[in-house]
Amino acid sequence: MKLPGVSEFSWRDIATEARLLLIGIPVFLWTMIPIYHMFLFAISPKEDAFSGKLWPDHPTLHNFEIVFKQQHYFLRDFYVQFWNSLVIAAAVGVLTLVVATAAAFSISRLKVPGGRVVLNLALFTYFIPAAFLAVPMYRTMGNYGLLNNHWALILAMVTIASPYAIWVLKQASDKLPVELDEAAVMDGATIPQIFRLVYLPLMMPSLVAIGTYAVLLAWNEYLYAFLLLSNDREITLPVALGNFLAADDSPWELLMTTGFIYALPPAAVYYAFRRYMVGGLTAGAVKS
Repeated sequence: MKLPGVSEFSWRDIATEARLLLIGIPVFLWTMIPIYHMFLFAISPKEDAFSGKLWPDHPTLHNFEIVFKQQHYFLRDFYVQFWNSLVIAAAVGVLTLVVATAAAFSISRLKVPGGRVVLNLALFTYFIPAAFLAVPMYRTMGNYGLLNNHWALILAMVTIASPYAIWVLKQASDKLPVELDEAAVMDGATIPQIFRLVYLPLMMPSLVAIGTYAVLLAWNEYLYAFLLLSNDREITLPVALGNFLAADDSPWELLMTTGFIYALPPAAVYYAFRRYMVGGLTAGAVKS
């Protein structure tokens, strides 16, 4: 029976929304429950950390005080290690953008000979798991005397991030009308001027998305940071978090508190650039 004023299409829309909810709610819970438990550990006293309750009887911010005041042996270099992570992530983001933007512009707009071959070879490296490249990367950095130096991790992460970044920017660049370049040339613009005044402004959403991707990739990296950096004042915070597990009586409440604090900057970055992340990355996903 068809209800008055309710079309077939509205029922179809309701069914679509229901299906989306059936998928979205489990995914949301799957994502948020670990974060909730991390926060639960962070506000729980040590004796209540494993109580199994949905909320601690005596919630406290004392764990945050211990972290920020570096009042534990494993947290003695907290700010230094946090700063290391910040510097390395920022450097990886900038260098990845420089490499990927220049490569994408050369391949897509300047049509340099062999550009597509280079792009395909770069993408081919993703057939090899990053973990398999860890030992060769370690030896390479050792040969150049870069072990236990921030540049070792920066260069390694730029190497990992660049192929995907080049591919996304190249696909997004292909969508830009060639007539814009031709009009700029007719007005007497040089290639650097076209790059700076035409290409970069039009590519800004994709550039922000790729820059954010590279920063978050470096921010969350553990394996290469563990292999290439060893000094306590040179390592990043993810590696330092692993030291908590080396103790016989691991301070889980401090581990989760530090992890929760470390997760806030990337969450803020993603929230600030979320519309660029969706639009910029999908711009290179499908070629029109």
